[in-house]
Amino acid sequence: SPPGLLLLTSFLLHIEEGHASPTRLVCDNRLIQKYIGEAKDMEKRVGQCQALPALSCPAQLPLVDFRLQQWKSKSNETKRQEILCDLALLVGTVAGAQRQVTQECGAMQLSQLYQHASSFLLLLQTFSWEAGPWEPGCSPRSMEQIHITSIFLTYRQLVQGKLRFFFHDLAKDLCN
Repeated sequence: SPPGLLLLTSFLLHIEEGHASPTRLVCDNRLIQKYIGEAKDMEKRVGQCQALPALSCPAQLPLVDFRLQQWKSKSNETKRQEILCDLALLVGTVAGAQRQVTQECGAMQLSQLYQHASSFLLLLQTFSWEAGPWEPGCSPRSMEQIHITSIFLTYRQLVQGKLRFFFHDLAKDLCN
């Protein structure tokens, strides 16, 4: 869907010398606000789906809560790695949920969520950092849920919390 492509398009328009430049993406606060709005809209729309079944196989969701003081004390690379771990687990969970949900409304919303979360994952993986590329294989704190709406809640909390503060921290270093 066109809204799902916005992040990927933004990313592709800001590639420099084979690496993504986070500068333009994080310096415009309206972008992260747009992504938060989209996450809220997806959460609201999935909540309006009629008769969403519970997942037969519980979904592993990252625990995306954090303490602001602890978060501020971490390096940007550590924050990036933590968000990547959360996103990788979330993308895998959405893919698994898509295989279980046949109801049209729920399946459509999961597809859109998969596009958004995958785009953020790709974006953060390709930022150029001194520490080098991201290596999958981390294991974030997680919980099991059987409700599809929990997946959307987790995504919104991740975008609204860690990702927004991460972009804010990057903006302090990268923006004039």
